[in-house]
Amino acid sequence: MTYPDIPLAQTIVHLCKAKGIQHIVISPGSRNAPLTIGFTSDPYFSTYSIVDERSAAFFAMGMAMQQKQPVVVVCTSGSALLNYYPAVSEAFYSDVPLVVISADRPPYRIDIGDGQTIRQDNIFERHILYTANLKQDLREDHNPLHRDQDSIPPAMELAKNDATLQKGVQQYNETEINNALNTAIEDSGPVHLNAPFEEPLYNRTEAMSVSPKNIAISPVTQIISEEEITTLQKLWNGAARKIVMVGVLQPNTLEQKLLDRLVTDDSVVLLTETTSNLHQNRAFPFIDKLIAPLEKMEDATLLWQKLQPEILLTFGGMVVSKKVKAFLRKYQPKHHWHVDPKKAYDTYFCLERHIKTDINTFLKRFVNGTIPVANGYFPYWEGIRKNRTLGHLEYMKQIPFCDFKVYEHVLKKIPDGTNLQLSNSSTIRYAQLFQLNSSLKVFCNRGTSGIDGSTSTAVGAAFHDENATVMVTGDLSFFYDSNALWNNYLRKDFRIIVINNGGGGIFRILPGDKNSEAFNTYFETTHELNARGLCDTFGLRYIFAENEEELIHALDSFYEDTESPGLLEVFTPRTVNDEVLLKYFRFLAEWNGGGSL
Repeated sequence: MTYPDIPLAQTIVHLCKAKGIQHIVISPGSRNAPLTIGFTSDPYFSTYSIVDERSAAFFAMGMAMQQKQPVVVVCTSGSALLNYYPAVSEAFYSDVPLVVISADRPPYRIDIGDGQTIRQDNIFERHILYTANLKQDLREDHNPLHRDQDSIPPAMELAKNDATLQKGVQQYNETEINNALNTAIEDSGPVHLNAPFEEPLYNRTEAMSVSPKNIAISPVTQIISEEEITTLQKLWNGAARKIVMVGVLQPNTLEQKLLDRLVTDDSVVLLTETTSNLHQNRAFPFIDKLIAPLEKMEDATLLWQKLQPEILLTFGGMVVSKKVKAFLRKYQPKHHWHVDPKKAYDTYFCLERHIKTDINTFLKRFVNGTIPVANGYFPYWEGIRKNRTLGHLEYMKQIPFCDFKVYEHVLKKIPDGTNLQLSNSSTIRYAQLFQLNSSLKVFCNRGTSGIDGSTSTAVGAAFHDENATVMVTGDLSFFYDSNALWNNYLRKDFRIIVINNGGGGIFRILPGDKNSEAFNTYFETTHELNARGLCDTFGLRYIFAENEEELIHALDSFYEDTESPGLLEVFTPRTVNDEVLLKYFRFLAEWNGGGSL
């Protein structure tokens, strides 16, 4: 087998293989040639070439989310590395094991005026679990440590000193690489290896010059005492109002029987989101539909107080709903417990306990000691939920063709078992207002909630999954990340639905003057673009719809088997969407078996 002749490159490739890291996403460059040679020459690795580093990192992150194991991204030196930052920060807040490996110039070549050089050490310092600033190998042919001729000892002594120094460099690098990769695997998050390489970069060898040691992971087990479990159970059983709220959760994370046991209790209200991937017949899966109308009712304060929990139990990642955050920050519970083996955010400014374990381990010990409390908490809110559901159906009958109407049709027609990738901004918020097919698996980059890599993430997530993937996105998100289509990894069953309302429609929902030139240009960013040209460029089948009849017709054939991926672009009226959505919550607040727009 062929290897790069640089020991550091050999060491990185060997240890990735030793730890079972198989998928490597590479962006072209010269300084990273030793890594590219190493990874592509070993048939163990599956390698992918993606030119745009920002897209490459999100592609890798999507793959890591689906594979539930680390994926490597490799880039050359200089500004290439900075393009990884959006995906690194998303991986940091979404607990995705992304391994960033950047090639670098040797330290003596930094800040002397050479091209493609920046200060790459600790570049992700605030959003990374581990940074390994690796050391450059010593070489006989060019060693900057020996540039001062007066300091060079005799030849034999020089060779001896170099050998000793190189041994120390190798030991340091092996330890740091092991630490970084073990952290990505054990703590599920991004890590960074910065590897300085000296030219020549393309030399190969038929034998390894090093034998890197694979340091095994030493898992740390978090133990919750029986005393703590008993204390929590007593508090739980003594509370008349409990809310269980679930943020972003990977599909099939929680054992259904544990969830059923926890929430089959009239003193418990279960709030879930589209991204929670939980389904339970007592759940409230559309939080804003429940909460937002309360703001518009005459007895709002009384209703908030009736909903206010004594105990709030949370698990999962980020929560989308701003409404529920505002509610729980103002009407705080007496006790807020968050279950997660790694971290707990004080989202509602009242976090009392961080229970450091996974949710299944906790509930297996917790639920058997809980006693259902018979009261009117859940039944009261269940009545409101039923009313909201009927009001929603009635409202949807009355509205004109708009974003809201499009989402109703689109979400209803997604085939069973599909992986549904949602972009941020309006898309995820509209999806939150519908009861989705329980067979769908839902994903969205909610770590930092940016629009910058949604499509790239979906493409990466789709590549190896056994089920087809549908990406639903807004126009700005899609055009922003259009380089997601610039690769050879689009599956023929991959589908994208772009809701094109001619700008950033979500800004029309926010307070402010919506009729000024400044608003149109700098907030809503209106445009007249369409996706047809991009589809022609990248080989996607293009379909469009401009009214409800065309949309229904397009969806009827959109998911049929084809030899190329497909994109459906739906054009909606830019100045109607915000009015329809804003009236929706007023309608629900006033609806009680009747009502009209």
